Amino acid sequence: MIPPPLQRFRFPCCYCIRVLRLLNYSSQSGNHPPLPFDLSHASILITNQHWHALKTLTNSTATTPNTFLQLLYNSNAPYDVLLPYFKWSQQEYQISHSLEHYCKLFYILANANKYNKIRSLLDNPVINNAVSTYTCCSILIMLDRVCDNVCANSIIVDLLVLSYVKKFKTDLAFEMFDRAGDYGLKLSVNSCNQLINLLVREDKFGSVEFVYREMVKRRIEVNLNTFNAVINGLCKAGRMQKAEDVFEDMQVRGVMPSVVTFNTIIGGYCKKGGAAKMYKADSFMKEMVKRNIVPDNVTYNALIDGFCKAENVSAAMSLFKKMQVNGLKPNVVTYNCLINGLSCLGKHDEALALWDQMVESGVKPSVVTYNVVMNGFSKKKMVKKCKEVFDDIFKQGLAPNAYTYNTLLNAYLQGGLLEEAGKLYKSMLEGTVSPNVSTYNCLIAGYSRAGDIEAVNRLVDDMKNRGNIRAALNVMTRMEKEGRRPNVATYNVLIKAFCEKGKLDEANEFVNKMLEKGLVPNHMTYDIVREKMMEQGYVPDIDGHLYNYPS
Repeated sequence: MIPPPLQRFRFPCCYCIRVLRLLNYSSQSGNHPPLPFDLSHASILITNQHWHALKTLTNSTATTPNTFLQLLYNSNAPYDVLLPYFKWSQQEYQISHSLEHYCKLFYILANANKYNKIRSLLDNPVINNAVSTYTCCSILIMLDRVCDNVCANSIIVDLLVLSYVKKFKTDLAFEMFDRAGDYGLKLSVNSCNQLINLLVREDKFGSVEFVYREMVKRRIEVNLNTFNAVINGLCKAGRMQKAEDVFEDMQVRGVMPSVVTFNTIIGGYCKKGGAAKMYKADSFMKEMVKRNIVPDNVTYNALIDGFCKAENVSAAMSLFKKMQVNGLKPNVVTYNCLINGLSCLGKHDEALALWDQMVESGVKPSVVTYNVVMNGFSKKKMVKKCKEVFDDIFKQGLAPNAYTYNTLLNAYLQGGLLEEAGKLYKSMLEGTVSPNVSTYNCLIAGYSRAGDIEAVNRLVDDMKNRGNIRAALNVMTRMEKEGRRPNVATYNVLIKAFCEKGKLDEANEFVNKMLEKGLVPNHMTYDIVREKMMEQGYVPDIDGHLYNYPS
C-alpha cells in the first residue's frame, strides 16, 4: 500500500516549510533575484542526500556546480558536507573539479584525520585519472598555496604516491617522491618501500638507488623491508658488490638481516653463475647458519640450481641430501634443477631415476619437469620415449608450452621424421601454443639438412605473414652460415614483407643482396618491385647491377 504523500518524508516541520518555500519560489517567474547562499540549508539537503532538492537549490542560486562547491568552501563547510557534494556533483554533472578544489578537499580531510577517505577518493579510477592529468609540480604548488601545513601536505603527497604505485603509474610516483623533497615534505617508509618494489619490478634500478639514498638523506626511517627491496633490485641488476654494501649498511643501522635478505643475495650470486660466485653464495649460507637463521627451501633450491648450472652436480646432490636431513622436503623446483643438471651432463639414467624418486615421494611433476626429461630423450635420439612423455603431459592435465613442442620437434627432425614434424607444427598453428623463433629455427635446420628448400621458403613466408620479419631474417642468416643458400623465393618473401611494412630502403637492400648472390630475379620479383616500390614513387637503387625491368 502506498503511503499518503505527507507521510513519505519525515522532515522537521521547519525544514519542510523552508523546502516548500524554496520550491514555490523557484517555480515562479524568473524576475526574482537568485536566493542568497544558506550553508545550514544546503548542509541539511546534502547530509540527508536529498539531491533533487539540492539541484533545485543550485539552480535557484544561479550557480554552477563548481561555484556551489566554492561557496561551500568559503562558508567553511565541514568535510561530511563537502565530500558527499563533491562526489555527487562530479557524477551528476559529469564534471571535473579544479585542482584547487581537489587540494582543498584533501587538506580538509587530512586536517580531520580522515586519511582513509582520501585514500578512497584516490582509489576511484575517475578521480585518480583526473588528478593524474596535473603535473606533480602543479599539485605541490597548489597544496602549498591552499595550506602551509607541512604535516598535512606530507600526508596528502604520501597518499598520492601510494595511489600512483597502486595504479602502476611509476613515473608519476617517482617524480612525486623526488619533488616532495624540494618542498620539505617527509613521506612514510611504507610508501617509499612500495615505490621501490614497483621500480624493481620494472627494472628501474638506478631509480631504486636514488630513492634509497634520498630516504637516508631525508631521514625517513628505513626498515628491514626497505633493505630487502633495495638488495633485491641490486641483485636483479647483477650489482652484487653494491648489494653487499647495502647488506653491511643495514647492520650498521641496527637492522638485522632475515632469511629473505640472505636468500636474495644467495640467489643473486647463483644466477651470476661460475665457481667463484657459487663460493660466495655458499659462504653466505654458512653465515646465515652461524647467525641461527635457518635456511629454507628457497635457500637450498637457489644453491642447487646454481651448482647444477656450474656443472657441479655432486655439490648439488650433497645439498639435496643435506636439506632432507635438516627436515626439509624437496619440492618440484628442487627436482627440476637436479634433473636438468644431470641431463645437461648426459647422465640421463640418473635423471630418470630421480624422476621416479620424485613421483614416489608424492611430488607432482610440472611442465618444466616434463620439458627437461623430454630434452634428455631428444638428445639421446630416443624419439619414441620423448613422444610418450609428451603425451603424458595431456593425461596429467598439464598444458605444454612452446618449449615442449620445440623439444619434440627437434627429436623428430633429428630422427629424420619430417612428416611427423610437419604435423606437430600444424597442431601448434591450430592450437593455443604459437610457434616462436626457436620453433622456426628448429624446422629450418631440419628441412635444410634434408635439402627441402621449398619447405624452408614456406616457413619464411609463414613468419612474414605473422609479422615476424626479424625471425625470417635470422633464419636466412642461419641458412647462409650453414652453407644452405636461400633461393629467389626466399628473397621475394622478405622483399615483399619489407615493402608492406613501408620499409622500402630495406627492401631495396635485399634486392641488391639477391643480385650480389648471383640469383636471377623472376617475374614475382619484378611484380613486387614494380607494384610495391616503383608505383609508390620509390625508384630502386641497384648498386652497379644490371637490372632491366620487363615491360
